[in-house]
Amino acid sequence: MKKYIFITVTSMALFSAIFVSCSDNFIERPIQYSIDSESYFNSKEDYQNALVGAYDLLQTTYNNVIMGEFASDNTLAGGGDATDVAGWQQIDDMIHTPVNENIKNTWDWMFAGVQRANYILEFKDKTDFEGKNQIIAEARFLRAYYHFELVKWFGGIPLNGDKRFAPGDETKIPRSSVAEVYASIESDLIYAADNLSADASVQGKVTKGAALALLGKAYLYDNKFPEAAIAFEKVIASSKYSLVTDYGSIFEMEGENGPESIFEVQYTDIEGASYVCKQCSEGNIAVGFSGVRDYVGPKYSSGWSFNVPTKETHDAFEIGDLRRDVSVLDIAAWATANSTPGHPVTYSKGNEDTGYFSQKYLPRTRRNEASNDLKLTNPNNYRAIRYADVLLMAAEALNRGGLDDAKALGYLNQVRDRAFGNTSHRISATGSGLTDAIWKERRVEFVGEGLRFFDLVRTGKAAAAISGFVVGKHELFPIPLEEIQFSNGNWKQNPGY
Repeated sequence: MKKYIFITVTSMALFSAIFVSCSDNFIERPIQYSIDSESYFNSKEDYQNALVGAYDLLQTTYNNVIMGEFASDNTLAGGGDATDVAGWQQIDDMIHTPVNENIKNTWDWMFAGVQRANYILEFKDKTDFEGKNQIIAEARFLRAYYHFELVKWFGGIPLNGDKRFAPGDETKIPRSSVAEVYASIESDLIYAADNLSADASVQGKVTKGAALALLGKAYLYDNKFPEAAIAFEKVIASSKYSLVTDYGSIFEMEGENGPESIFEVQYTDIEGASYVCKQCSEGNIAVGFSGVRDYVGPKYSSGWSFNVPTKETHDAFEIGDLRRDVSVLDIAAWATANSTPGHPVTYSKGNEDTGYFSQKYLPRTRRNEASNDLKLTNPNNYRAIRYADVLLMAAEALNRGGLDDAKALGYLNQVRDRAFGNTSHRISATGSGLTDAIWKERRVEFVGEGLRFFDLVRTGKAAAAISGFVVGKHELFPIPLEEIQFSNGNWKQNPGY
């Protein structure tokens, strides 16, 4: 059973009191009450408990991951019918508006994460103790992580330094520019990389390698290729991470937190009986949503048939690519191969059925220890940063920055050698041809992992790939209408909305 970073019922009750609730957001009102500096942050334990609260919001990023797939050309929203989770259907069809519950969830939950990290940083100088720099570094990593999600989805956002937002700030604090948000992210991650341990003291905590990898990713999105390459090279040179031989093993229970994992969001299906906030569950909710509808058979348990890969995604893999059948489950072929006399594999077809399912995060057979029979609670960790991602991002930075195509090819071909199980499919292109090869490789390597939409946007290829995508509008998602209204004109809506 996984342990460590999960919130217990006792600590969750504390942090619900401190931070309002699992629905807290940037402008939550009224504030029920707040533990201030006079009664808190008087011991190392206080800082550690607050840090657990800051980690907790990572589990809500399941929403970002699943939307990053069907907003792209990888998958369709699916579900039971065309109105099932209406906000997701709208995103899939590129008809979303500022009134969209699922987009608002991303805004609310990521700002709740920022707020929890800033609570620690606001009082970072109150009490001294051994190991404090590590805690502050973790808080700054987490703030950077949440800010990075927000800037990807919404562009410029309000920043408040090392202070929590208070009611009324939305009318006074402007949206910072995208450049200013990236500068904040990069500053936080530089500090985190300088102060974090190379090894996690507790499984699931961030490390120096995670900070460097996310720093490199932020630089890459910010088109700072030399800086990105330097950060990625430090991760690679550390020799702490490696590609596992069996690609499929990464996404099974025994593959969690393995040698390829640089940072994972930890989930479990063991929850306290009084914990009732199902949309911020300790389990990975995206997994249940992506499951095969009414499935009966071996290995998997059923789900709600959202996030279904298209045939084009299935066919994007080259012949002989071992990643295809790990990434995309052909349910009809699986049923035929795994039915036995008297025990057929059965399932139902949902909305926009393609016959394919996103296998990496399909719900596996439930354990007897699982808290309940809800299909929403699954223990599958989200592999947020993998070593393969670092290799391909390093290759891209080296290539697009005009730094070293030979080294870029080496990193790309490491990933391809693993994908095919041999060295017969290596790429030899240079220049723009190598750029295209890296981008193509990113798609098939990370199908189902929530990266595709943002890769398409940042490389300028979204309009050609995504049906209904409008240039100058859909690169960003709308600021939720309530936030615009509460700002009394202080914040302008994103273009096109």
